[in-house]
Amino acid sequence: MRLVTNTLQIIEGGYLRDILDQPRAMAATLEQLEISEELATVVASLRSGKIRRVLLTGMGASFHALHPLFLRLNTCAYTALAVETSELVHLLQSWFEPQTLIIAVSQSGQSAEMVRLIEENRGRAAIVGVTNAADSPLALRANALILTKAGEESSVSCKTYLTVLMALHLLGGFLCGCDVSRTREELAQTIPAVATYLRLWRDHVFEMAKELEQIRHIFLLGRGSSLAAAGEGALIVKESVRLYAEAMSGAAFRHGPLEMVSGETFAVVFAGAEATRGLQARLREDIRDAGGRTAWITQDIDPGSWNLPPTSASVSPILEILPVQMMTLAMAANANVEAGRFARIPKITTTE
Repeated sequence: MRLVTNTLQIIEGGYLRDILDQPRAMAATLEQLEISEELATVVASLRSGKIRRVLLTGMGASFHALHPLFLRLNTCAYTALAVETSELVHLLQSWFEPQTLIIAVSQSGQSAEMVRLIEENRGRAAIVGVTNAADSPLALRANALILTKAGEESSVSCKTYLTVLMALHLLGGFLCGCDVSRTREELAQTIPAVATYLRLWRDHVFEMAKELEQIRHIFLLGRGSSLAAAGEGALIVKESVRLYAEAMSGAAFRHGPLEMVSGETFAVVFAGAEATRGLQARLREDIRDAGGRTAWITQDIDPGSWNLPPTSASVSPILEILPVQMMTLAMAANANVEAGRFARIPKITTTE
């Protein structure tokens, strides 16, 4: 289906339908998110000191989604490390031992790297699996399981990414001693906020399409938990519209890439946490002064393509990917192609 406004055409496909299905997927996930007895047993071993290291692992969108949890656990005095599963299974097998807790995230639960992780670990380290597939190898072999309910997804990770963030927020709260009921209340805020933003999706796409004309270089710049959306955002730009985008911290951008800014540069700058928001704002101004174009993703009561509905700061990283999703639709409309239609890769990566 083609939606036409003036000369801009939005080709509607499975990816767009998945984006618009996100509030339903989030509500279904929240309804059944819980702390199982198996998970409570694993966490008790961590709190008692029997487990001394928390290893966070995944690939692609799943790995990016782990960053807020990585920061939170280290803030709560745990020793947490984040490593892509591909590196873990081939180069860091010495970490497969009883003093390690592995939190493994895989939307399908059956990617090549995740299957190898299960085989190479051989039960030595306890695994908490977070997945969207109840019958997957990860779900069936993990010591404890957190299951999301995003439903089937056609191609690009969108509703699975949001629901994984919800699951990891619940897990992080439990590990850090927060009341589970209060954590669920925090998560409940995100569902109407996402629905409110998506209600104006056409307006967002048309507005962004104008801003993104004649752009060649795309950067997504964050700090702290916003690095999750930056990393995931760059990934979905590449796979949904086949344009190159790079994610990095706002600080790293000053260490070289700022030199390449021109009128063909578009930088998506995430305001992020209050502690570093001033630094991000100054970076945005410097990019604009150098001739680049920018977007500022922040929470605001005023509706806007880059403005997110207000929620508590603890769950704001869940919403930050939404404008980037709209951006991919806008770039696809500018190119007159369908966003998110895969031509070379499958939905589930089964080859290392």
